[in-house]
Amino acid sequence: MNWEFVHINETDSTNQWLRKHGSDGNLVVVADYQTAGRGCGENRWESERGQNLLFSVLIHPQNVPAARQFHISMAVSLAICEALEQYIGDVSIKWPNDIYWRNGKIAGILIENTLQGTVIRDSIIGVGLNVNQREFHSDAPNPVSLYQISGQETDRDTLLDDILQRLGQLLGQDIRSRYLSRLYRRKGFHPYVDAEGAFMAEMTDVREDGHLVLSDDAGKERVYAFKEVQFVI
Repeated sequence: MNWEFVHINETDSTNQWLRKHGSDGNLVVVADYQTAGRGCGENRWESERGQNLLFSVLIHPQNVPAARQFHISMAVSLAICEALEQYIGDVSIKWPNDIYWRNGKIAGILIENTLQGTVIRDSIIGVGLNVNQREFHSDAPNPVSLYQISGQETDRDTLLDDILQRLGQLLGQDIRSRYLSRLYRRKGFHPYVDAEGAFMAEMTDVREDGHLVLSDDAGKERVYAFKEVQFVI
């Protein structure tokens, strides 16, 4: 894929910037600082100025049905995960698309798709990736950075280029099995919480539409959309 780049010192959020400006091409906007960076819902993203990767990507998928939009989530998750493995091990994807190192969150992804009929017209993919930050001060439960893990600073531009190259390749591939193999807590029983309370379960599948399938310790199958179940960490 050919990428057009825009670098800005500060913005409210790179996703909002792309929504305002748009492009007919594949556009990447990178910011040194976000005043209103967020994850899904009301979650905020802490990032020290100039230390991490804060970027959003605008793509225009060709003939991708709305029912297959989870493919975009899998592709960007894998791209980040595989790029990070050039520096560290123990990287996994916490369903649906948080990037974890062991039990710490190193990257978050926010995807906003615009539909036209039954297909995706535009997709804005926002990424916050902790690269060179040495300390975190918010009340986020488990942030971790590449520097904290490796003890070395990483060139952010090189890492971004690697992620984008991988993303361009993965978008056109059948990647479901690779995604499933990278999932956090993909083996064994672990604690979860849903609207009915806490329970123990093992992960059995993630369906093509993105629904998580768990089997609890009583043998009952439980199927969840995003935000309907929480991992207890």
